[in-house]
Amino acid sequence: MNGDFVSAVVLLLLVLDPFSNIPIFISALRDVPPARRRFVILRECLIAFGVLTTFVFIGRPFLDVLGLSDISLQIGGAVVLMLVALRMVFPTDDGVYGRSPAGEPFIVPLAVPAIAGPSGLATVLLLVAQSPERRLEWIAAIAIVMVLSAAVLAFAERIQQVLGEKVTSAFERLMGLVLAALAVELMLRGIRAFVGTL
Repeated sequence: MNGDFVSAVVLLLLVLDPFSNIPIFISALRDVPPARRRFVILRECLIAFGVLTTFVFIGRPFLDVLGLSDISLQIGGAVVLMLVALRMVFPTDDGVYGRSPAGEPFIVPLAVPAIAGPSGLATVLLLVAQSPERRLEWIAAIAIVMVLSAAVLAFAERIQQVLGEKVTSAFERLMGLVLAALAVELMLRGIRAFVGTL
């Protein structure tokens, strides 16, 4: 298995961070009958997969229309990832996306932006910008992360009960620290590429 592919899976898993979505999903699905919760989770993950996969194909044309270079995307993406990492390390009481309205959620806020949020879309654009010829690999990486996310979120209530809020929070902060290191690495690569163009 290619090292870049594994790195892409790890990066997407850290960015999408299903563990940080556990409280959001529990809150949003509180009014949904227990028999339908897993169906809703699977549906929302499929929608998020569709959104992220769409960005795999329109990423390059999107950048061209905006006149953005690969270097600016790499540095900008690193900044976004760093902000996400800081939010994971220093979480707020209200959560990232606030409270969802009562009833069964559809697309918003679970599929977008809880799963396929701005940071996830920026990461996909970054991957495609670095290696546009490997689109099928990036789609496979997204699919693997969506399957893992669906598995985590399907057992969200049980995970939170077994681990407790403190352990779940500590794990999220650890993932945030790893993501911060990845963001710094991406930024350094972008800066080196920029210096090389001078």
